[in-house]
Amino acid sequence: MSAGTSPESDAHDQQAATADAPRDTALSHLAAQRVEYLAADLSEVAADPGSQFAAWYEEAAAQVAEPNAMVVATADASGPSARVVLLKEFGPEGFVFFTNYDSLKGRQLAADPRIALTFPWHDMQRQVRVRGVAEPTSAAVSDEYFASRARGAQLSAVASAQSQPVRSRADLEAAYAQAQERFGSGPVERPAHWGGYLVRPSEVEFWQGRGNRFHDRYAFTSADGRPARLDDPSAWTIVRLNP
Repeated sequence: MSAGTSPESDAHDQQAATADAPRDTALSHLAAQRVEYLAADLSEVAADPGSQFAAWYEEAAAQVAEPNAMVVATADASGPSARVVLLKEFGPEGFVFFTNYDSLKGRQLAADPRIALTFPWHDMQRQVRVRGVAEPTSAAVSDEYFASRARGAQLSAVASAQSQPVRSRADLEAAYAQAQERFGSGPVERPAHWGGYLVRPSEVEFWQGRGNRFHDRYAFTSADGRPARLDDPSAWTIVRLNP
């Protein structure tokens, strides 16, 4: 120990030095974290985006835990906003998901129906990117899907003022209990503010990871720039994109 120091000051200096030293954490190695993509090449795609998506989705269903999980991006005056939502229907007209119309995404889509979707199938080294417009589904479509949900999920849809501030978890549980009391053992009625959106695409891109980050990318773009049926080859142009 040097003159003028104490065990307490030495200990403090050691703690400070330890705090200043870089920690060996996953975040400290971000630049070095990478997975080499070695999947098969995407040498060609189907004549229409609907067939290509359906083929890839069947493969994803066998390999990915939640293949229907997709990132949904919307925007408002404050900028873009994204979240993960589940795809619940797919067909020639487009992609369908369900949500609270009064949620942030619902309010954003009411003001601007333009939307983007991404299916991040990391385990397959693939992704599908979609751009288009969203429109509310019919009440009949929303009713049919709502009736198929588990009762607990139905009650949650009734009880939740989605995206709105809430004081505590206790308040959430109280709202859920009120919904249970309201419907008793009878059927749960779909709230008018809850339903589906149909995303009609104008662009669909299929991305396949390749070695050296030299990926395969094919973009389908509607011929007139407006949403088009996914099963009509004549409505789409196909181009290969640089990685």
